[in-house]
Amino acid sequence: MRYLSTLTIFLVGFAICNAQIINVADYGVVPGKDVSFEVNQLIKSLEGQKDITLYFPEGRYEFYPENAIEAYREVSNHDNSLKRMAFPLFGFEGFTLDGGGSTFIFHGRISPIIVDGSFGTTLKNFSIDWDTPFHHELKVIESDPETNSFIAEISPTKYGFEIINGEIMFNYYNWQDPIGQNITFDSASSAPIWNTREYALRVKSTSKITPLGENKVRLQHVANSVPPLGSIVATYGIAPTNRLAQAIHLANSKDTYIENVTVYAAGGMAVIAERCENVYLNKFVVSSNEKRNISTRADATHFLGCKGLVKLENCLFEHMLDDGINVHGAYIKVVEYKGNNKFLCEISHRQQYGLTFAEAGDKIMIISRETVLPLYETVVEDVEVLNEQRMMITVKELPEQMFKGPLSMENLSWYPDVIMRKNTIRENRARSVLITTKGKVLIEDNYFSSQMHGILIEGDNNSWYESGGVKDIVIKNNTFVNIGYGGEDRYPLFISPLLTSEQHHGDEKYHHNISFTNNTIKSFNGHLVSAQSVKGLIVEGNTIELNEKYPSGSEKASIDLDYCEDVSIGDNSFIGFDWPIVLKRTENTSSLKLGLNKGLFEEYVLLK
Repeated sequence: MRYLSTLTIFLVGFAICNAQIINVADYGVVPGKDVSFEVNQLIKSLEGQKDITLYFPEGRYEFYPENAIEAYREVSNHDNSLKRMAFPLFGFEGFTLDGGGSTFIFHGRISPIIVDGSFGTTLKNFSIDWDTPFHHELKVIESDPETNSFIAEISPTKYGFEIINGEIMFNYYNWQDPIGQNITFDSASSAPIWNTREYALRVKSTSKITPLGENKVRLQHVANSVPPLGSIVATYGIAPTNRLAQAIHLANSKDTYIENVTVYAAGGMAVIAERCENVYLNKFVVSSNEKRNISTRADATHFLGCKGLVKLENCLFEHMLDDGINVHGAYIKVVEYKGNNKFLCEISHRQQYGLTFAEAGDKIMIISRETVLPLYETVVEDVEVLNEQRMMITVKELPEQMFKGPLSMENLSWYPDVIMRKNTIRENRARSVLITTKGKVLIEDNYFSSQMHGILIEGDNNSWYESGGVKDIVIKNNTFVNIGYGGEDRYPLFISPLLTSEQHHGDEKYHHNISFTNNTIKSFNGHLVSAQSVKGLIVEGNTIELNEKYPSGSEKASIDLDYCEDVSIGDNSFIGFDWPIVLKRTENTSSLKLGLNKGLFEEYVLLK
């Protein structure tokens, strides 16, 4: 345990006692009207001051984009654009935004809170919502599989919809979106419906869309299978215009605290943090409001290129259209070695353009793009940014002979430790947790129930370019319920680098030291762990119980090991399954210690 020094306690107490509390009501910021301009001006007047608390008396405050200041913002995993901002918190030290229990209502494409270049920021005691969210919900009120048609009631109704050239266009604040990306939810459980891919909508030349008055429409030949009666189809437009308005953006900041904050909607993620050191979330909630089934357009939380500690406790994330939490670094592509220790490099993914990949003094690793394994560690001497996509990186040292084959780089200095404790992530599209960080990770006493994998430990140098072969992960005492109800073969724990057909395993393993112990899994498919390219895997003391909420059974192995080393499987109990619960391992998996596992009665080797 780390203890604060007497001097530190004194200084913290002194800062609190001397913090200036500013009541926004004294500056014309009152509920019931657009306050974007007044809040912008008030924040601007506080620039250069330290230890400020901006306090909102409880109420409903409206924020419109027309009078908000704007700046071009590069936001990772979103679409870069000129963004209007409600709370632009740039360069502050000791700034607290205390909402006093208020609700902040946003209109249109406006970015609520940006914390950039700040130290010791606290956000607390408020909720974020939009008057009209960034998706539409189509409730199926009549269903006719024989004619491949259904009638839907569309909400929200404020801006309505139009039929233009045979295609339905949904109206928003000042733009329109087609159906685009969509997913079907179960209105009873507020979770994605079983086998939801079957009901994906796509307007074709044979489609017929007929308005029926008020907020109703008939859709025919727009899906392979007609969505079931009572289900909710969430449609949220197309990239690159459907991730433009995240709720909270943290960048280039240190020691940020978010507590007792709820996000009901966002045109992107609830929290996206990049190049931040130490982020703490306590009682942070992402959920739909009473009028909707869906919450945010994308992840509840996302951390890219951070360091220090990322800590989440007592949080609730549900009904999102993407993951609960994602923690990772970034692979950037080496375009060309220019000599003199200089590399022309390119940011690999469109939604990472503008990323601060590295600065002078950072440790980086040169890796092979073919094996995604490390080749040489060095230190950055200089970074010349050419544009939001390319940069010239100069390093201090290189081996005498340059590497052959395609190369990438990853930043070793900016990987955080992660603690997740007593959180609930459920009823969302995609995964509960994605973790690819080289820091120490502890995930304990959480509840997970998601449409895809429960915990995904991946890393890829070909799709999202999310780096981070892990080194030390402990996952214990968690509850996993009905993981993978999207209808595909998913696992509570899935570990594997994402490789293309042009990539292959190298001599070393990609991931290291993962412990998965004493977890409770309530499962319809009997799956436990799938692992590829891992050295040091412990799967012990887990209880896997049959849950028949969804169609049960599986042809996949419960434990699937491929190219793994130093694996211990023991004291796991499979209860209630009436089909073979199997452990499968490839011939290239070595040093497997297999203890007693109740209900795991068959082991076989798949030769390669």
